[in-house]
Amino acid sequence: MTGYEVYRGRTKVEEVPVSTHMVDVTRLRPATTYVFTVRARDADGRLGPPSREVRATTPAAVRADTAPPTVPGGVKGRAAGSRAAQLSWTAARDDRGVVSYDIYQGRSKIHSVGGNQTAAVVTGLRPGTRYVFSVRARDAADNLSPASPAVRLTTADGTDRGAAATAPADFRATSRRSGRAYDIVLTWTPPRVDGTVAEYEVRLDGRPVTSLVFGGEAPRDRATYRFYAGEKPGVTHRVRIRALLPDGTWSAFSPERTVTTGAGG
Repeated sequence: MTGYEVYRGRTKVEEVPVSTHMVDVTRLRPATTYVFTVRARDADGRLGPPSREVRATTPAAVRADTAPPTVPGGVKGRAAGSRAAQLSWTAARDDRGVVSYDIYQGRSKIHSVGGNQTAAVVTGLRPGTRYVFSVRARDAADNLSPASPAVRLTTADGTDRGAAATAPADFRATSRRSGRAYDIVLTWTPPRVDGTVAEYEVRLDGRPVTSLVFGGEAPRDRATYRFYAGEKPGVTHRVRIRALLPDGTWSAFSPERTVTTGAGG
């Protein structure tokens, strides 16, 4: 045997080598039922009997999506310190769903978030500077809505640590005994942003030590996390955390705390 012949009804539509066991049949009509069979071919060109018939119905034609989403509404913004801004808006509507929102600074696109989000944090701004932002919705066919009304804001004067207003607040670290070893217990207040903050990065002695992800209901008022710190008492560590914000960017770090195993705080 040297190959196969694929038939649509009585019409041969494809020839494939013996090593191929799958083929795409194109140029079919929408919403139509077809009957396919396969016959083996030997080296002399002789054909074997047809295979069992397979019936397949093509889906109905889908009208091309050329309608853009509606304009995101209720756009609001505020400076978050001297180097970041928080933006929020109400969801746009689309007949097939919004897949993303594009954030513009003036006429330049600077950021995007998922279609299920209605907030963003823009970082890397300059202190004491006036900015103009707008938001546009995008659907799966890449149709883009008109720009939302512009929101104008001015960052604070001076320097700070990026989006300091979005850092976890009231961060504390204590040492607790756990059998023959010691744990470090962290507590903090999650950032006050639009959306849920479920992921944090914990840094110990200047290095990332773990990525913490809350499953189910992420805490909104007070969060707690406990991790292993070794069996030796009297060891001092530096620890701090930062949050992954709903728009996919990282907040600023919390203040760094010092904790000594066996000291209780």
